[in-house]
Amino acid sequence: MMDMVSNVRPESLERIKNKEQADAFVAKQIEITKAQVKDGKVLLALSGGVDSSVVAALLVKAIGKQLICVHVNNGLMRKGESEQVVEVFRNQLDANLVYVDATDRFFNLLAGVADPEKKRKIIGNEFIEIFAEEANKVDGIGYLAQGTIYPDIVESVGVKSHHNVGGLPEDLQFELVEPIKFLYKDEVRVVGKALGLPEEMVMRQPFPGPGLGVRCVGAITRDRLEAVRESDAILREEFANYGLDTKVWQYFTVVPDFRSTGVTDGKRTYDWPVVLRAVNSVDATCATIEEIPYELLHKITDRILKEVKNVNRVLYDLSPKPGGTIEWE
Repeated sequence: MMDMVSNVRPESLERIKNKEQADAFVAKQIEITKAQVKDGKVLLALSGGVDSSVVAALLVKAIGKQLICVHVNNGLMRKGESEQVVEVFRNQLDANLVYVDATDRFFNLLAGVADPEKKRKIIGNEFIEIFAEEANKVDGIGYLAQGTIYPDIVESVGVKSHHNVGGLPEDLQFELVEPIKFLYKDEVRVVGKALGLPEEMVMRQPFPGPGLGVRCVGAITRDRLEAVRESDAILREEFANYGLDTKVWQYFTVVPDFRSTGVTDGKRTYDWPVVLRAVNSVDATCATIEEIPYELLHKITDRILKEVKNVNRVLYDLSPKPGGTIEWE
């Protein structure tokens, strides 16, 4: 059970709204981390999301090479995400980064699996398996860093492990290092900017644990997954160009597992549709639809039909939540 006393946000911690406050917070957490870890080794699952990236950057400042970051590329990441993790943390911050390309491993396990819950379990369990394998390769690890933030603690209601690394084998239960566990998401972003992380990494929108696996509806295939990844990249690029990237809470594409007839270059096709989804929400319990201007919709549609292989239709999902959920699976 969680120690609820030690997991209550301190009254003395003011809301972090600017760089000066963020710098003071970072300095304090560096001091706390050094006192906790001393000369020990710390393991971190670095997904490339906002929370794990901010924790990684903060701990690199605090303990340098004592931190071992493990980034697992499961083949279900958005376009360019794994490459950005390597560039920022290994090349720019000189972090001790272990990069694992497990694309084939995940695809082999997911072959023919259409049930959403089975897909989620396979993806989650395999990640834990790979993370445990990498942890066992390093001697002397005594600590596990996690990107736990305050809403995770509030929502977990006494059960440790939210979207972070839970369910590790018994021989891999370490003392936790959670430097941002009393921060809200907006504060984490301010701290990330103060640490010098790229804007696009700090402002990254919510992303499901199973990644694009839940946006490639039904049994995942490499070519349909690639259609999701490429169409998502186009949507994100055009939203940024139009100034909607910082105004819309979450936006993405979905490629369902059915085909329809179409015409491309004068020839009949039988290809997939791409569904556009853009919603606004505060806490994901409900969501409203972002009304994308028709001018932008036409531009996105035109690019997807021209640039994404095996696609001949673009659809716009107008379903709020409740009604539909935010994700399709």
